[in-house]
Amino acid sequence: MGSTWGKNIKLSLFGESHGVGIGITIDGLPAGVKLDLDLIKFELQRRATGKNELTTARKEADTFEILSGYFNDYTTGAPLSILIRNRDQQSRDYNKIKDIARPAHADYTGYKRYDGYNDYRGGGHFSGRLTAPIVFAGAIAKQILRDKNIHIGTHIKSIKDLEDRDFCEEDLNKENFKKLSEKQLPFLDENLEDLSRKKILAAKNEQDSLGGIIECSIIGIEPGIGNPFFNSIESQLSGLMYSIPAVKGVEFGAGFKITDLFGSEANDDIYIDNDKVITQTNNNGGILGGITNGMPINFRVAIKPTPSISRPQKTIDMKNNTETEFKIIGRHDPCIVPRALVVVEAMAAIGILDFLVVS
Repeated sequence: MGSTWGKNIKLSLFGESHGVGIGITIDGLPAGVKLDLDLIKFELQRRATGKNELTTARKEADTFEILSGYFNDYTTGAPLSILIRNRDQQSRDYNKIKDIARPAHADYTGYKRYDGYNDYRGGGHFSGRLTAPIVFAGAIAKQILRDKNIHIGTHIKSIKDLEDRDFCEEDLNKENFKKLSEKQLPFLDENLEDLSRKKILAAKNEQDSLGGIIECSIIGIEPGIGNPFFNSIESQLSGLMYSIPAVKGVEFGAGFKITDLFGSEANDDIYIDNDKVITQTNNNGGILGGITNGMPINFRVAIKPTPSISRPQKTIDMKNNTETEFKIIGRHDPCIVPRALVVVEAMAAIGILDFLVVS
């Protein structure tokens, strides 16, 4: 399986949703990094399940065990490996439908790719449960970037047709990022919090689900980071974003809306302010030629509606190659967007750190 990644920072992801546990090995971390374990725990709790009516009822504490690469509060330079044990599996829910391809899940594709030997329980290795160790790795990456005065923040840009405003210059600071990270539904327009909660719960009551868009910004990064073509900032970050289950779109800067503009409108005029080169606008999202220009890196990520819904759906029995109809039974999020924010931040931190760390 394609569960390893990285050039300077190398990640190896392991485990299944209903197996003994899940985890990650991180190679390439500098020695002597003092880990803020409280920050790691906070980040994992942002992603955690079973906290409220907006999330799946599956309750996982996501308590991590550091197995190697950490001694006397500091990284040792050896591969850092952690294990998060699964505590609240209900695998019997999946035994009844092990041959059924759930629509919009990886059941059929995984069955074909691995000849039916893959762990089907809860999506197995394809599950969003595997994003917990990614958040752990991202929390460490954030700590290292923080010491370089690089900070990452997100907000909910939309949930279905309920849309927030874009990040503006006044929003882009570490204090505001921290404030947003502490919210259950981090909109810039706080009036949308209650409206979105009602919209999500209404979909849940209808045995349906919602998707949305997450906007992410990376501030404090110097110009000149990245490469053209195959190792550009965009290609690295977008590749990591598409590694998150449920992500179906990524756009930088003005994104697809840049096609509505004239070149005279889309081009970001350049000027000097206190010896610092900046641009009047940021339609290119802080990246030109695959390389940072010193402006904030802004991008948006589209999250599809949670595919696990309790409505009757048409599908196939993979073993018998026959058509059938079924309803998903189990515990699922009516909207994955609020829990995906921290995963997007984690992937962004890992991607940027890989450019900055030389192994």
